[in-house]
Amino acid sequence: MIDATTANFEDEVIAASMTIPVLIDFWAPWCGPCKSLGPILEKVEIAYGGRFKLVKIDSDQEQQLGAAFGIRSIPTCILMVNGQPVDGFQGALPEGKVKEFLDKHLPPAEELPPPEEEVAEPEDSSPATVLEKLKAAVANDPTNDHALFDYVRLLLQHGQVAHAQAAFAPALPKVALVRKFEALQHWFTAIESGAVYADGERAKAEFDAKLLANKRDFETRFALAQWHMSQQQWVAAMDELLEILMRDKSWNEELARKTFVSILEIIEPPKIKVADGQIPPDDPVVATYRRRLSSVVLS
Repeated sequence: MIDATTANFEDEVIAASMTIPVLIDFWAPWCGPCKSLGPILEKVEIAYGGRFKLVKIDSDQEQQLGAAFGIRSIPTCILMVNGQPVDGFQGALPEGKVKEFLDKHLPPAEELPPPEEEVAEPEDSSPATVLEKLKAAVANDPTNDHALFDYVRLLLQHGQVAHAQAAFAPALPKVALVRKFEALQHWFTAIESGAVYADGERAKAEFDAKLLANKRDFETRFALAQWHMSQQQWVAAMDELLEILMRDKSWNEELARKTFVSILEIIEPPKIKVADGQIPPDDPVVATYRRRLSSVVLS
């Protein structure tokens, strides 16, 4: 799976499709159906063993590419062959339907022996053990962005802010390039902002009084959302950000939307393993607030 941008589109999509079919997945981080379809596409790409290449395009970040393909809703998938779109579909199809779509266009698979099933050993899932494993993973491969994100997130969840800052420092140049790192940066900023309020109850009362006088005081409402973030009160923080978005989607260069998306990145748990053909269930809070964001953004 490759993330495509305008910068690498010619090589990763057009040129690649001359030798292998390329399936483009237009998605966005706030799109609930995209979150359901994405793991299915990645699973099918692995199962098909090189019969096609999966390319994902963030329609929020790459609007020029979306416009070029006439994308009006997401998720939308386009199959490219020999530099040209040959077919596509919209919406989160189940795994079986995705395979039916691909089998119409892909060369037949070679007969391969079924893979041997591995018996997983029970793992120690205590926070201390998980932290040590993530710390080791980051030390062994400093370029492993997923491990670093999980490591820093777990440190922050347990209040180890100084250790988290030290671990995150090497990734600061990549904040603008990696969405998960941008999410962590928003969390660090919220923690720093919330630290000035020593008396939580008094701070909350002051926020409420200002907002009662002026519901469009977005600076205060955003500060309240950050205070909730610093306390890991994620639902309350998202509720305040939605209040801003419902009144002004573009406020402060879409800071409310970007922060909301960051919270979803932070609180979304890993997908659980399910049987073939099944879609992993979404976390109910993440699913609910992703739908609410989608409803507000598209209204």
